[in-house]
Amino acid sequence: MKSHRNILFLQSSSEGYGSGKIIQQVLRLYKKEGFNPIVLLTNSGSLQSVLENEGFPVYVQNLGILRRKYVNPTGLLNRLSKNLKAYRFLSELHKQYQFELVYSNTLAVIVGAYWAKRRRIPHIWHIHEILPGPKPLVKMLVSLLDQSTPNPIAVSHAVANHWQPLLQKSKIQVIHNGIPYEDFLENYPAAKRDLGLPESDLLIGMIGRINPGKGQLFFLELANRLSKKYPNAHFLLVGDPFPGYELILEEVRKEIRSKRLESRVSYLGFRDDIPKVMAALDVFVLPSILPDSFPTVILEAMAAGKPVVATRSGGASEMVLEEETGFLIPIGNVEKGVESLEKLIENERLRLKFGQAGRKRVLSEYSLETFEEKIKTHLWQHLNRP
Repeated sequence: MKSHRNILFLQSSSEGYGSGKIIQQVLRLYKKEGFNPIVLLTNSGSLQSVLENEGFPVYVQNLGILRRKYVNPTGLLNRLSKNLKAYRFLSELHKQYQFELVYSNTLAVIVGAYWAKRRRIPHIWHIHEILPGPKPLVKMLVSLLDQSTPNPIAVSHAVANHWQPLLQKSKIQVIHNGIPYEDFLENYPAAKRDLGLPESDLLIGMIGRINPGKGQLFFLELANRLSKKYPNAHFLLVGDPFPGYELILEEVRKEIRSKRLESRVSYLGFRDDIPKVMAALDVFVLPSILPDSFPTVILEAMAAGKPVVATRSGGASEMVLEEETGFLIPIGNVEKGVESLEKLIENERLRLKFGQAGRKRVLSEYSLETFEEKIKTHLWQHLNRP
């Protein structure tokens, strides 16, 4: 038996958003279980610094991450070239570490599954995506899952229900995300003032990476409608664009100008003080317009005691209890969104009731302890105990 028990982790991004927060918890747990995690990131970023400060060996190599924008002849050739280079990099890294297991976080990383299959090394795929198409891409991922990963992890039942009917061999296990909530339980009495906003403002915000699915433009449409009726309502957008989607940010800024919302909408970009930003909000909104697997930011909002208005988009339907912790609205339905937000804007007691119920729910149903126990059990299904 190997003495070092090295495990290779492949991560699709190096930013501190959902999948990055989850992989941190997995890495810490594996280390606690006596393994030596080696992390390979596709680019440099804030996650790299966090992991290096915790003592994890971190390497950076373009992993040829799959995105919708690459599903065309030129894009696929580009991805093939990047994946071949990444494959060779894994082989060189393996000479140094002799990996016992490969762990790919998100389906956007495919090279690890293929490399592990060729090396006959156990592979775990942690699925964060609901991907309706394109069909050739879905078919390729399904085939690779079946060939490389007997027991993938899905972050929600919505994700499992999407992929399991397509699979012939692999049996998906649902493990809901769990994170440390301590910072979100704190009281930040000056949170609004620190953002430069009056205490009297009723703050409605969304936090999320700018990409085609998160719904920032939908959020602005809600802000436009509501700002006409509620002069004390202010709207907050937090999050930077995913590389390649900078044009969406330009569209967001253009929309703010064209609707003359400059005094009613604040765009803060990327923030590393999300607990404080969340504390400043009176209502949290996640208006995803594409399937959102299990958005970690909703867990954060609930832990912070905020009522949540989210679209019925993937995992949000499992997280938010209708008229108990918030409201679920149809994707893109401005009327329903406005109606739900009006109820919360006009009723402080309802906001507090939903927020308290959400905090109770997240601490009981989506605790870090439950997440760790399930990840630990899943791990030892693949490897022998020492």
